[in-house]
Amino acid sequence: MSGIGRRALLGRGAAVAGGAAVATTGLLATDAVAAAAGGGAVEFGSTVTRQDSRYPSLRTGNNQRFVATPDYVKMVRSPADVERALAKAVRDGKRISARSGGHCFADFTCNPEIEVIIDFSEMTGVGYDRRMRAFYVEPGARLLNVYESLFKGWGVTVPGGICYSVGAGGHIVGGGYGLLSRAHGLVVDHLYAVEVVVIDEAGRARTITATREADDPHRELWWAHTGGGGGNFGLVTKYWFRSPDARGTEPSEQLVKAPSTVLVSAVSIPWDDLDERSFKRLVKNFGAWHAEHSGPDSPYRHLSSLFNVSAKAHGSLGMFTQIDAAVPGAREMLDSYMAAVTSGTGVEVRSLDRGNGELPAMPGLDRPRELPWLQATRLVGTDNPTITNPTSRGGHKSAYMRKNFTDAQLAALYKHMTRPDFTNPDTMLVLFSFGGQVNALPEDATANAQRSAIFKMCFQTFWSDPAEDDFYLGWLRDLYGEFFAASNGVPEINDATDGCYINYPDRDMTDPRHNRSGTPWTTLYYKGNYPRLQRVKRRYDPANVFRHSMSIAPSRTP
Repeated sequence: MSGIGRRALLGRGAAVAGGAAVATTGLLATDAVAAAAGGGAVEFGSTVTRQDSRYPSLRTGNNQRFVATPDYVKMVRSPADVERALAKAVRDGKRISARSGGHCFADFTCNPEIEVIIDFSEMTGVGYDRRMRAFYVEPGARLLNVYESLFKGWGVTVPGGICYSVGAGGHIVGGGYGLLSRAHGLVVDHLYAVEVVVIDEAGRARTITATREADDPHRELWWAHTGGGGGNFGLVTKYWFRSPDARGTEPSEQLVKAPSTVLVSAVSIPWDDLDERSFKRLVKNFGAWHAEHSGPDSPYRHLSSLFNVSAKAHGSLGMFTQIDAAVPGAREMLDSYMAAVTSGTGVEVRSLDRGNGELPAMPGLDRPRELPWLQATRLVGTDNPTITNPTSRGGHKSAYMRKNFTDAQLAALYKHMTRPDFTNPDTMLVLFSFGGQVNALPEDATANAQRSAIFKMCFQTFWSDPAEDDFYLGWLRDLYGEFFAASNGVPEINDATDGCYINYPDRDMTDPRHNRSGTPWTTLYYKGNYPRLQRVKRRYDPANVFRHSMSIAPSRTP
């Protein structure tokens, strides 16, 4: 999902020129500065061919359903390296893809048509750029590296996801969110600038820095990276973050302040304690609470919850909840939330002693406990059972909900989660708290247009045997199609649902056999922002170099 390994945080040493930037890992803000300060040439990464021992590991990502056989994988270490690698691939007529963390749910990076994978794993810099008055993050940085670097260096953070090894590159451009988003908005709500290598009309690779400044001639390129999705416009080599309301020049005042401590709760609810009535009541209670408490200024905006409604084969449901401990009445708010979710069900929550979907085992937290924020972030994010299996194959579908579940939806969910022929424990509907400050902006403020949802959903299942692909994908399609039967098999754009999340891409939305709504997949993911994204695509990628199975099509007219 959209959430670092235990890799050392100290990467390549960063040269500092004239005090222009302060780095914790990786290179400085520009290669030119780094090269001048270091007195040498910019570093270039290696090229991994089919004969290289690294090739088998680099031809696929986390989802083993998708495997590429590229001519080579180009490891890149700097913007100049990216520009040179891209120019060569285009000159040679190669089909390219880009990878930061390898967590794509679809075949965007790894598929049989790809001839060159440009891999950003070694571009992991995180630091403060005084000239930009903003924090920078390179695309290969994993989320936990980002959080640790920003917090340890300056006490700030970005409201990103929980999965520790997700790469910043794809997470950000898709409009990433996490446990702090209800309080502080999406990650892209704090994006100030982006550095992108594009291919111009003459077929030349060039690097552009685009900011959110109103007079920036490349502002639309910045906007496209606030939720337009990866692999569409160019190769991002750096993001800069500064909150819109930031003032002054002190680094610690330029971005969201991370909580000092948080109250956390991690519980399980055994399936043995649930019948159909109590199951439906439990899930509907979750939706009802969010329908009441998801306004931009709700006092509960500092509380977020992740509820794994796991299949009966797992044995239990799991829930993790967090609230900033400094908020007045935080303990009472957390207790009130837990009471509301379990009200009328007759269940007693237990300790989460066993991993449940994205949630690792977190014993002893069935009673809320105050933890330092960074330790809590590591706890929930660094042992994700769904992404540590090297043979894992996954299927995923998403939806934004603007209203609570209907009785028909709850019936479909119970039916498929308890099917006697379905014995896979690694299957769940993940419910994510949403709304709050996410919903404070208009739909066109960023490319991510969903600004009125109260919670987000991810239907997913994981397995290892390729021979079982049809069975598990069929089960997932059956559940999703029946869940959204009233809207022709998809979460249409209406008063109850608000489409899909581009960081959880699902090719079924492009297929009329599964999307029977007549609503184009582009509308489900981008709503009214799609034509504007097409115009950006036409301007910055006129030859459609950056494309995949769900990429943005260039507009026919400027």
